[in-house]
Amino acid sequence: MTHPGPISLVSIVLVLLLSPASSETSALQDLISRNADFGARLYRVLAARTDENVLLCPFTLSAALTVLLSATNGQTREQLQAGLTLTRLDAQTLPVASSYLNLVQTKLGGTVQGVDYTNAYEAINTINQWALEQTVDQVQDFISEVDHQTQLLLAAVTAYRASFTPPFNASSTQDERFYVDSYHVVMVPMMFRADKYLLAYDAAVKAGVLKLPMTDGAAMLAVLPDEGVDVTAVEEEVTADKIQAWIRQLKKTKLEVQFPRFSLDRSYSLKDALQTLDITQVFQDDADLSNMGGAEGSKLKQVYHTSVISVEESSSDTSAGNAVFSSPPPRLTFNRPFIFIIYHQSTSGLMFIGRVNDPTCK
Repeated sequence: MTHPGPISLVSIVLVLLLSPASSETSALQDLISRNADFGARLYRVLAARTDENVLLCPFTLSAALTVLLSATNGQTREQLQAGLTLTRLDAQTLPVASSYLNLVQTKLGGTVQGVDYTNAYEAINTINQWALEQTVDQVQDFISEVDHQTQLLLAAVTAYRASFTPPFNASSTQDERFYVDSYHVVMVPMMFRADKYLLAYDAAVKAGVLKLPMTDGAAMLAVLPDEGVDVTAVEEEVTADKIQAWIRQLKKTKLEVQFPRFSLDRSYSLKDALQTLDITQVFQDDADLSNMGGAEGSKLKQVYHTSVISVEESSSDTSAGNAVFSSPPPRLTFNRPFIFIIYHQSTSGLMFIGRVNDPTCK
């Protein structure tokens, strides 16, 4: 098996979203926009709680939580819909199946598996083995403990390798300084390429936005705050609408780009963060999970999310050189904390959003 790629991710979300009532492009775009809004809100909550690297895959989380939505009823369903920004969406736009198990297995390629949580060792091994299989052995030790009172867990794991087009060439990579903060400087492998890029500048947040095209129809927006501007100040302004505004403002320009090679591996227990977004009742004793056959008193214990991403040169071919210009173009160097957003270009579906605070740390 190979690394999961952009197309595999997008194909899954389209299977989830496409139903008779969502066949029109406008309905699909509405749902994708709502997913991006949820992802941006959750990202802001997580980013505000740490000064470390951040990585979130809104796609897998939204897909998992939307499946959970089909298991709920009553006020639990209404609250979860609101938290996912799916309120007032045509009910037929959401996936409907004859059973919860069929929905997970046929629409998402996921699994619903019974686990004996009273046997903690067996439960942990079962879940960790599942995570290994889903990510081609990239996510190990997904969870380390479970509560014997656990009735339902939700897990979302994603592993991804970024492949740029045109590629950064490994022969041009050099170690350069990266300024984590005013007191901490690290040396990182800095990739380099001179070419025509799409670039925007947002004067309101004082940040440059660079588009880096990727294979299979994906692209990365790399958002670099001006020198002296804290990345957290920019993060506070990240919304689905802001991301779309950045994309619309992009203009082609000649640039020399230096971009750090990095790999992130981030894991979260999201119950507290989701409760901050007013998704609370599904975690409580009065949760209504009757659509999945849950007994009275059944509730969601925790939502675990792990994402792994590798961003590196896509070519070692020395013939794949840089563009040659009559005079050296401006240079844009990502040598301080920045935000990155990976999205599917034709649908604007939000695949990943993260912060690189220190490229030498996962």
